[in-house]
Amino acid sequence: MLSKDNGYFRMRILVWGLLIFSLYVGWEIHADVAVKITDAQVQIGCDSTPIVEYRYAQVPFKPYIAALFTPGGKNVLRDAAPDHLHHHGLMYAVAVDQVDFWQEAVSPGRQVNRGISSLPDKTAPCLAAFVQQIDWLKPDSEEVLLKEQRTIRLLESGSTTCTLLSWESAFSLPEGREKVTLSGSHYFGLGLRFAEDLEEVGNFINAADDTGELVRGDERLVRAAWCAYQVKSDRGAVTIAGFSSPTNLRSPAIWFTMAKPFAYLSATLNLWKEPYVLNTPLVLRYGIAAWDGAVDKAEIERVYQRWLKYGGEQK
Repeated sequence: MLSKDNGYFRMRILVWGLLIFSLYVGWEIHADVAVKITDAQVQIGCDSTPIVEYRYAQVPFKPYIAALFTPGGKNVLRDAAPDHLHHHGLMYAVAVDQVDFWQEAVSPGRQVNRGISSLPDKTAPCLAAFVQQIDWLKPDSEEVLLKEQRTIRLLESGSTTCTLLSWESAFSLPEGREKVTLSGSHYFGLGLRFAEDLEEVGNFINAADDTGELVRGDERLVRAAWCAYQVKSDRGAVTIAGFSSPTNLRSPAIWFTMAKPFAYLSATLNLWKEPYVLNTPLVLRYGIAAWDGAVDKAEIERVYQRWLKYGGEQK
């Protein structure tokens, strides 16, 4: 039988071991990060400091991440800008059997919440996570075209160098449907609309050092493991990067970038040229990282490799 002193000693060894492990892999333990689910949104934060705001109810067409904060407290996303009301922060949308889930003006499809809950995630070093069940419905109908299980994990935040999210969408067919075809415009996919003061003055870089294919105006498509947007504003410089898992369909992702009249970044599956017939489950994994300041490519690559280990290559 252990004495009280022996038990206390072993507990101290365990705590120090966890701390050493977290420092070794470049992550920190944040026991005070919490998920709060209300009737309309999910908030992930540390004490009273917000990190992620996700809206899933009282949104007529799709759930999305409305706000994402850097460790310094800068929100890098913009929701429903007057020029494009259907641009919602960080969102996922494509066309399914020719039903357009991206735009919200002419007979759009609807992504409807069927349940949301916090997730006791066992994937170290996840700080907080939640999972949502979504039905993709035809316009003005309850007919389900596609089912999605969406999992959002906060992997890094607080006093660390960046805020890092993992976004996983696991798609499956509803009962009675044998297949659907995914298609859409060249920018359909996981899209980011940047905060208003970040929209017009930045530049894009990517892992492949490739300028990509010019599509229209200054819009480009580039195939790369990651793509980042760097910008300075009155609130200071920030870097926002999107990561794509090598396990994704048609990896690496083809990134849509646009600098004018506003900056936009989207991870695509090249569906505009190659529609995809989905007849078996499909899992897509992406990461989003947001730094205070303009970081170099080496730092983006380091965080990308960490994300791969803890969020991007889960089986």
